[in-house]
Amino acid sequence: MVKLIMGLKGSGKTKRLVELVREAVAQENGDVVCIEKEKKLTFDIPYQARLIEAGSYSIGSYEFIRGFICGLHSGNYDITHVFVDNFYKIVSDKNPEEFSKFLKWLDDFSVKENIEFVISVTVDPDSVSEDVKKYII
Repeated sequence: MVKLIMGLKGSGKTKRLVELVREAVAQENGDVVCIEKEKKLTFDIPYQARLIEAGSYSIGSYEFIRGFICGLHSGNYDITHVFVDNFYKIVSDKNPEEFSKFLKWLDDFSVKENIEFVISVTVDPDSVSEDVKKYII
C-alpha cells in the first residue's frame, strides 16, 4: 500500500509523517525505515526506526530510488513500513508523469512484498492527476 501526504510548505506534512512512524513502531512486529534528505528527524522518530540520510547517497533519479528501495528490501525482508520525507528533495525530477509511473511501480512492489510506503511531497494536492490523488491520505 502506498500513501501520500501532500501539501504546500508549512502544512504539517513532516509532523504527520513522524506521527505515522511512531504508530508503526508501536504497532508492528517488523522493521520500520524512514528515509530523509538530511538528518533532521534524528530526535523526532523513535530509535527503533531505521533512519536513513539519503543525501549521502546522491539519489536524484527515479531509477536510483527504485534500486535503493529494492536494495533495502533485499537486505532486510523484515521491513514492514518505509517512510520517505520530502520526496522531491531526494528525487530531483518533478515530472508529474514520471512521479505517477513511480507510484504505480511502488504500489505494485508494496503489494508483492507486503510493505507499506508513506511519502510526503511538497505539492499542491489540487494540481496533481487523478492517478496520483488516489494515494493521498
